[in-house]
Amino acid sequence: MTWETVRAGTAGTWLLGDCTVNRIGLGAMRLTGSAAFHQGTPRDRSQAIGVLRRAVDLGVNHLDTAAFYFSRLRSANELINSALAPYPDDLVIATKVGPARDASGEWSAPARPDQLRGQVEENLRQLGRDHLDVVNLRVMGQASISEDFGALAELRAAGLIRHLGVSNARPAHLAEAQAIAPVVCVQNRYGIDARAGEEMLHACAAHGLAFVPFFSLAGEGREAGAVRAEHAQILTVARAHGVSPSQVRLAWTLRQGKHVLAIPGTGNPDHLLDNLAAGALHLTEEELELLDAIDGTGPAPAPAPAPPVP
Repeated sequence: MTWETVRAGTAGTWLLGDCTVNRIGLGAMRLTGSAAFHQGTPRDRSQAIGVLRRAVDLGVNHLDTAAFYFSRLRSANELINSALAPYPDDLVIATKVGPARDASGEWSAPARPDQLRGQVEENLRQLGRDHLDVVNLRVMGQASISEDFGALAELRAAGLIRHLGVSNARPAHLAEAQAIAPVVCVQNRYGIDARAGEEMLHACAAHGLAFVPFFSLAGEGREAGAVRAEHAQILTVARAHGVSPSQVRLAWTLRQGKHVLAIPGTGNPDHLLDNLAAGALHLTEEELELLDAIDGTGPAPAPAPAPPVP
């Protein structure tokens, strides 16, 4: 595995609306800190910028970010702007709105529908763009998202947003959103040991939508990263292929459907290479059965009234 042989397009492509993206992208949360986007030591700025540039050089054309991804001295959007502007024509930057933080980093009440325009404009300003490729409405516990999604649909009609999606959503939220404006993706927590939300995976396949799982690598570690003891089945498969457990996790995730887009986050160049190499990892049917046996059940994800969020 070398920089010369690894490419993001190995796992194939999918359409986000009218945008063709490679199925392995990059999540920007971990660019801002060593532990998570809202805490920890700020990551070396030059290394973070180098990871972004190397990712694009290797074919990554789908970035996931948000204006609320910041820590002391680091902002994911600002890093993306500094590293990649002027942006490549095929680069798709997806962001999220809904959660809100003040300047000190403290979480505040989620944005009201009338405040979402301000969040969209903040992402535009930080990224240095005149429109956003994809904006996901992060569901923050509300039973209905009609007003929130309707506000974003108006911004889409005004040309500030190209495509819309939902995050942390249930099937009822998706149906509600689709009745208002086209939806191109759903971004929910999902992974080899977090399969309680599998209904949305299948719903997206049925509708031809991208399913974009987060925390596929971190598992129960969530924002803190992979702090767990790894499952024996994953270690067995990793040893058989001579690869990392992370590659096995990502390869399994990608095998759940051609509509699944992985967005593993990292600010480490070696981890970037390792993640992208997962696109070429072929798991046998026997290995998939072994991995499927991991208990990924548990309570269905309930939208929390307060972040942290990916």
